Amino acid sequence: MRYALLVEGAPYSSQASHSALRFATTLVARGHQLVSVFFYHDGVYNAARLAAPPQDEPHLYDAWRSLHAEHGTELQVCIAAALRRGLLDEREAERHGKSGHSVEPPFELTGLGQLIDLGQGVDRLVTFAP
Repeated sequence: MRYALLVEGAPYSSQASHSALRFATTLVARGHQLVSVFFYHDGVYNAARLAAPPQDEPHLYDAWRSLHAEHGTELQVCIAAALRRGLLDEREAERHGKSGHSVEPPFELTGLGQLIDLGQGVDRLVTFAP
């Protein structure tokens, strides 16, 4: 089956991100295809490249990047939710006159239209929310 995940919880303030990641790794281990993970609301913080959690906590940013590298899963980030939380990629930082960026590939800023297309193109869209 073809799956997509919608992650709405911040990485370290709710269980949503960690549960989504565990679900994702189980899916691919069982032979399913995980097409994309769409980060929305506070879930966009999963794409923050500057996060530096303590060594005794899982580094979810690195884990999402590994999922992409190993399985080609797209990592889509809602651009509106990201911008209002101060998360910008290099292009948006330049467009808004900011001196730095905190989102970089394989995370990609996209719109809600991509989420709608994603939901129509997979067998299951599973949501993880706080």
